[in-house]
Amino acid sequence: MNTLRNNRGPLDGYRVLDFGWVLAGAIPGMVLADMGAEVIKVESRQRLDYMRMGRPIVGDQPDPEQHPMFHNVNRNKLSVTLNTMHQQAIELARQLAARCDVVIENFSPGVMERLGLGHEDLRRIKPDLIMASISSTGQTGPLRDLRAYAPSIGALAGLDSTLGYEGGRPLGLKHAYGDICGALHTVFAIVAALYQRQRTGRGQYIDLSMLRATVATQGVGLMEYIMTGRVMQPRGNYDPTMAPYGNYPCEGEDRWVSIAVATDEEWQGLTAALGSPAWTADPKFTSRYGRLKHRRELDQHLAQWTAGRSAEHVTELLQSHGVAAVPVMGAEERLFNPHFRARDLYADIDHPALGAEPIFNLMWNLSRTPSAIRRRAPLMGEHNQQVFCSLLGMSAQEVRALEEAQVIY
Repeated sequence: MNTLRNNRGPLDGYRVLDFGWVLAGAIPGMVLADMGAEVIKVESRQRLDYMRMGRPIVGDQPDPEQHPMFHNVNRNKLSVTLNTMHQQAIELARQLAARCDVVIENFSPGVMERLGLGHEDLRRIKPDLIMASISSTGQTGPLRDLRAYAPSIGALAGLDSTLGYEGGRPLGLKHAYGDICGALHTVFAIVAALYQRQRTGRGQYIDLSMLRATVATQGVGLMEYIMTGRVMQPRGNYDPTMAPYGNYPCEGEDRWVSIAVATDEEWQGLTAALGSPAWTADPKFTSRYGRLKHRRELDQHLAQWTAGRSAEHVTELLQSHGVAAVPVMGAEERLFNPHFRARDLYADIDHPALGAEPIFNLMWNLSRTPSAIRRRAPLMGEHNQQVFCSLLGMSAQEVRALEEAQVIY
């Protein structure tokens, strides 16, 4: 493979049929597309992807082309529309699958099978196909048909039970952690399956449970229970090995700084940065055990000191003394932070509906085959002519006729 081809990304030459929708289903195709694969997103006007819905940003009328999150997780993809209520649309989907290396879907278990697009159906026409099905709890088992969303997965996995304030009720994580966790595990599984296929010529089926992926990230809590019988409870910013540890108030409205001290050396650095006030010499704080035991009193002292200073000043001062400290950033600060800009955390993309907008880049940099955002997110059905004509050999007139019949729709 020559250098120019490598520059298109490490997965250049692979083709993916992406039935994924919302967040968990969209991210795997996004990552594969960023790494060079040709990803064809299958949509339907009969049932819009939830991320195409929401309040309009420009004007006051609903517009499926305006959702910024859709633009983020569907960049680099082609979009075709198929109304799967029509058997002819199902046949077109099969023909597309026969020309792809990977199929991704995250419908409820059984949906693809009822459509005639399940793994067994597709492998008959494409024996070396790799198909990934992402679901809340997996394709088998007693909870197979459980209706759940990402917050439900956090609760079922036990993650929510650990998030909250010490002594209080579980508050949970109001973020689609289960979606993202499951999606990234799916990417890893797909790439592993592609590697295996390259060696053996055989495809395979990937059954990805978001629940299982989320549980797997909670090793500390699981091991604590297995080894000690203690059930991890909400504990706020408490850490069993570090004190002080937490977010402390700073000058300004709702401004905070994160501070963490793990060693005696770092404690000495913190003490020096504070100007060695008398309370830091109290014997109860001179050992790590003492600081952990009296952490609430320690937090009060530290919070009184940070409250009169800006988060940036506290960060610079403590970092200069070898102490881990960073401002607690909001969305705007992340967007314009000089380090993040230098590291290309975001790319600016022009979209017909919203104009220039920031799109987050992948989280890794490959030196020889870098990923890239080569194309904005597609308009719905934008590539119907391109895909059906070039890939399936249909004429433009045939495509238009099927669009009028709401088969390609």
